[in-house]
Amino acid sequence: MALDMAKFLARFVDEARDHIHKLNEGLVRLEKHPEDVETINDVFRSAHTIKGSSRMMKLAPITEVAHQMEDALGALREKKICHSRDLADVLFKGIDCITGMIDKVAAGQQLDEDTSALCDELAKAAVGQFVSAEAAALANSAASPEMSPRPVAEDSTEKPEAAPPKPENVPVAGLPLPDALQSPTLKENTPTHRPSESIRVNAQKLDELIRLMGEIVSNQNRLKQRLSDVREAEKVARRNTDLAAHLERIDASHNGNVSEIVRSGRSLHLRLKQLSLSMRDDANLQELLTSELQEKALMLRMVPLSTVFDTLPRLVRDLSRSQGKDVDLVIEGGDIGLDKKMIEKIGDPLVHMLRNAVDHGTESPAQRLKAGKRAQGTIRLSASYDAGSVLIELSDDGSGIALDKIREKALQKKMVTEADLHAMADNELTELIFQPGFSTSAIITDISGRGVGMDVVRKNIVEELKGSIKIETKTGGGTRFLIRLPMTLAVMRVLLVEAYGAKFAITAHYVTEIIRIPESEIIHVLNRKAIRLREELIPVANLETVLNLPGNGGASSSSNLLVLITRVGSEKLGLIVDTLLDEEDMVIKSLPPHMKNIHIVSGVTISGRNEVINILHVPGLIKEAGKTKLARAPAKERVGAAHILVVDDSVNTREIEKSILEAYGYDVDVAENGLEAVEKTREKQYDLVITDVEMPRLDGFSLTERLRADDSYRDTPIIIVTSRETDEDKKRGIMVGANAYIVKGAFDQTNLLETVQNLIG
Repeated sequence: MALDMAKFLARFVDEARDHIHKLNEGLVRLEKHPEDVETINDVFRSAHTIKGSSRMMKLAPITEVAHQMEDALGALREKKICHSRDLADVLFKGIDCITGMIDKVAAGQQLDEDTSALCDELAKAAVGQFVSAEAAALANSAASPEMSPRPVAEDSTEKPEAAPPKPENVPVAGLPLPDALQSPTLKENTPTHRPSESIRVNAQKLDELIRLMGEIVSNQNRLKQRLSDVREAEKVARRNTDLAAHLERIDASHNGNVSEIVRSGRSLHLRLKQLSLSMRDDANLQELLTSELQEKALMLRMVPLSTVFDTLPRLVRDLSRSQGKDVDLVIEGGDIGLDKKMIEKIGDPLVHMLRNAVDHGTESPAQRLKAGKRAQGTIRLSASYDAGSVLIELSDDGSGIALDKIREKALQKKMVTEADLHAMADNELTELIFQPGFSTSAIITDISGRGVGMDVVRKNIVEELKGSIKIETKTGGGTRFLIRLPMTLAVMRVLLVEAYGAKFAITAHYVTEIIRIPESEIIHVLNRKAIRLREELIPVANLETVLNLPGNGGASSSSNLLVLITRVGSEKLGLIVDTLLDEEDMVIKSLPPHMKNIHIVSGVTISGRNEVINILHVPGLIKEAGKTKLARAPAKERVGAAHILVVDDSVNTREIEKSILEAYGYDVDVAENGLEAVEKTREKQYDLVITDVEMPRLDGFSLTERLRADDSYRDTPIIIVTSRETDEDKKRGIMVGANAYIVKGAFDQTNLLETVQNLIG
């Protein structure tokens, strides 16, 4: 009976793809560590396994290429040849060829590739001879059919197909041989097959399981609501029973009806109380089981980020080589888990950003050496858990984002007016790169310059994945992208709040803390409100005002305000709400297509009372709150405005101070730490410096001392604005040379402006 090998193809494809991944990863590693014997052995075994398993499947074109790759890697392993970029290039071509053929096998297509030219190139590489791709193509096209290379399977280095295979070459991991294909000798030498501890599950079935789990979680919320309703009914029954008992005592003329009502009421109250207690126990047990089910079900769909990260070194390697650059990609945190649905959507944004980092961010070796850097650039991709979220950081040590080019392009495309552009802070300026069609590239290439990519990145991360993305850049010092994502979209922890009688939900991973403050602690910075929280000033806004509800304009009936401190990247916003109703795990339903453009709402959820509740999108709220711009009209006209440098590691604090000063006609720059401030003072002469004390890299006291040691800043006024209020700190501020010392606890715009005007007018 003929053996049907088709049923083994799916297993062959899965196994071959695993080995292709190992080959890609290993060859990239070899370029950094060419003498790594273990890696050479690993890639050799992968090529050998693909050769053996493809031969069993009668896939000759794959076998031919894999065999020649095995020969080249064998020569490298035996030190007959040395590792080189030319060798890596040829091997990568072999990997790409096999990958394409495996994809065709998976799609059920016939393999009709002519791999003779590639096999010839690989054969020459195995003996240390290399030809360019153009020369190989020319030689292949010039050769007649009779002159075509013989199939690799007929090579004298390997026995013909008809010869029985050596036992050590036949076993294939993960691909058991049918009995009909096993020789007695092979059976004796093949280890006993152990039952697999894992099974393959169709992704669609897993998605359906997760969906059902989400509905169970939603039903648990409804069960809790029913329990609350029963408790309320119990209270009503008790009040009615107590009222009837009171009537029985004061009315002696009743004919027994009231007594019967009292007895019935007490019986009803007792039954309701027993029912309430039973439902409470059932609800508690159900909540424990549901919570465990939710955790286990979500873990089934959690996969490590390495499934995406591990494909990127090859991408960076090929891109950098095509541009004549030397770039090292450092990856950390690949073991961090994320929902498979999110993993599938994060790959494209990361590819876009890596392409930009290689093309725009990293300079050529000559430019880097001229700038005093190492010739090899470094791109770092890392992931970590942070406050219930996954934080992905992509950074490079390149030239940074050219803000002057952004300004030029924004004016050219008429995205903003010149006046608005001048008023924009640096962080607002960098946000423009997310606009559709925006690109600072001087030329359109196959890698970048088309103005597509970063808008897609933001759409995928913010709209599709309910996350946030933030940019930090420094001229000559590189760029950093911070991506914050929830761990799953199936079920999310949300806070239910109320504002002006309406219920809303906010996903918990955006909320860093919840505080109550007296209304008297609100400070007014021009036409916006802020609070002092530890080391920083945080803008605050009434939720009803941000949502444009017909509320009371921010007036509160209580002297204490409930504030949710939200964070997106380095930006924070305090949202004032009326009530915090509950915190629950809830299923988020997507908005219908015609509502996709509502940037302050990311979805809806269903409450236990079957109410539809909007899920507010915090990045959209922060953006909306920021539209209430600080008044920038100067209090008086200034000719030749004074130049001020504001130094603070809190983005909120420095932007608030910057806005206050600009509103009164001063020209203001900002720095996020002392070292950056020193660099700016070398590039530009400032009339006044305002600095915090607690900062990374160089604190405010040390910055002041360093500026006083510089002849250019020996007499420049310096104001220290800090939360440190001890006499010792104030004395130290005076000793290092500060002209004024403002405690953040007593900070207001009038105090700051009066101090500045006293020092520089």
